[in-house]
Amino acid sequence: MKQQLADLFLRRHACHSFREGVGLADEDLHFILEAGRLSPSSFGLEQWRFVVLRTSADKRAMQSACFNQPQVGNAAALVVILAKLAELHPDHPYARKLLAREYPGEAFAAALANYRGFFDATDVRAWSVAQCHIAAANMMTAAAGLGLDSCAIGGFVPDEVKRILNIDATVHDVALVLAVGACSHAPGEKQRLPLDELVDFR
Repeated sequence: MKQQLADLFLRRHACHSFREGVGLADEDLHFILEAGRLSPSSFGLEQWRFVVLRTSADKRAMQSACFNQPQVGNAAALVVILAKLAELHPDHPYARKLLAREYPGEAFAAALANYRGFFDATDVRAWSVAQCHIAAANMMTAAAGLGLDSCAIGGFVPDEVKRILNIDATVHDVALVLAVGACSHAPGEKQRLPLDELVDFR
């Protein structure tokens, strides 16, 4: 199992051009979305929402909002990951419901008080977006496990993406655009810094 996981991490790469006309099976898309749904989240609040775009018109519109990056337009599908905002307020029914699920019974009151203090001291927008990146990482690994390729698109004009998707900026922010499909070229050797340049053991 360790080697299988290592192989997936080595296989996953940022695909900058997908093979046009190659679709994405519904069951594969569902598997990738499930990997996002099942991801860990702070306080168990599942800060993400996924918007799937598959038509050529939708992908072209999104490409224009992503500085015309070609992989956005020729991917088999795009998953726009939205970060929840309004629903994360401690008094919102959504937050209270999920906190009660995570901290049931007598634990709920203390958990809610703790979360309220955290919420008041935190840049909630940035925190929610960061949580969405956890889901995105799992979705990209899931795609690699299916023999598919992906690219996490962080370069976009947020207001334009919100306009295209008719997103209320008080309810959601745009965390990431995830392009998925079959890459048009073989990846090169994976380039990463060695562990001894990244890790301090203390």
